[in-house]
Amino acid sequence: MYNTNAITLPIILGATLLLGSCTDDAPVEHAAAKPQENAATAYVLPPEPKITYTDGPEGARVANGEVVLPVDEARKLLHKQHHSDAVLETRRIAGLWHAPLMKNVSDFALQQSELDVIHPGPGEFVSVMEGQRHGYKNLTVGITYTAPGGAPPMHTHMGEEAHVLLKGDVLYALGDSLFIMKGPYIVNIPPMVPHCFTNLSDSLEELVVIFPTNVWEYDVLDRWPFKTDKALAMVADYKAKKQASMKK
Repeated sequence: MYNTNAITLPIILGATLLLGSCTDDAPVEHAAAKPQENAATAYVLPPEPKITYTDGPEGARVANGEVVLPVDEARKLLHKQHHSDAVLETRRIAGLWHAPLMKNVSDFALQQSELDVIHPGPGEFVSVMEGQRHGYKNLTVGITYTAPGGAPPMHTHMGEEAHVLLKGDVLYALGDSLFIMKGPYIVNIPPMVPHCFTNLSDSLEELVVIFPTNVWEYDVLDRWPFKTDKALAMVADYKAKKQASMKK
């Protein structure tokens, strides 16, 4: 039996700043990015993770390992209180599940290979430990597979979120702000603030994303901030400085 809590409880990656919008559309459907070799470094990406779910509750639309739901009017009004971006859809983890008894070590200690895998955007996969599926009441954690140039769509969460990265360079969009972070770092994202990120490195990055809730959920917005003149200039400057530092 499908647990309806996964369809009704709000959550995840988050935001509460009032910020404007750009004009480029955020991709909703996409093809899986392919493993690639960087000519300069001969670095080869690890194989892409395999999406866990191809179906969900009866009648539900499932894409890229997630249940995709229309946004009701109440949620649209909530978004209007925090930002001006149009809301395209809500996404949640698909698939049937049963809460573990939490009596054995295997209920508490999980390998990444045991987690559900979703594919939110081009070059972006997430292994998700959704708390309600693993005996937690206030915790959800994800480990990303973010290829060079990989990114999720612009999105919001009902609750707050933290990103942790030990190594790598990431361009963030947080509301209208664009900034580059170099690992190791922690980025805190308030509830309902539009955000996304993209990998500027030449190798795979694995961000750890943390939510103080036991449900994985986010709303996709109709904006793609990394095609703006400002973002393109930041990326060009980053690459130029990186090449210059390598020649020294």
